[in-house]
Amino acid sequence: MVKIKIGEAERDFNSATESWINQQINWRRADGISVCVRVIVQEEGLDMILSTPTCATSGRGGRLPRPREKEIFNLWNQRGLNELGFNGGNLIAFLKQLRHFL
Repeated sequence: MVKIKIGEAERDFNSATESWINQQINWRRADGISVCVRVIVQEEGLDMILSTPTCATSGRGGRLPRPREKEIFNLWNQRGLNELGFNGGNLIAFLKQLRHFL
């Protein structure tokens, strides 16, 4: 299971279209709302929540990431999703590459 949550809006991986992602991010920014994006990944060998910097912390964690999880965290960082200025294109690029890990 992979879910993408932007603010309070949530979609599963296969129904989160590029237009939906861009609309959700752009609408919030246009309204002056801080954009929180979370990607929840619970697949075989993967159990992780990736969050952009504007999200409140969940208090989860506590274990070192598995090798595949570490690669996904690195990809998240490479796509600029740990930066305040991320955009829909960053998230879309990440999600396209995430498919290779699932």
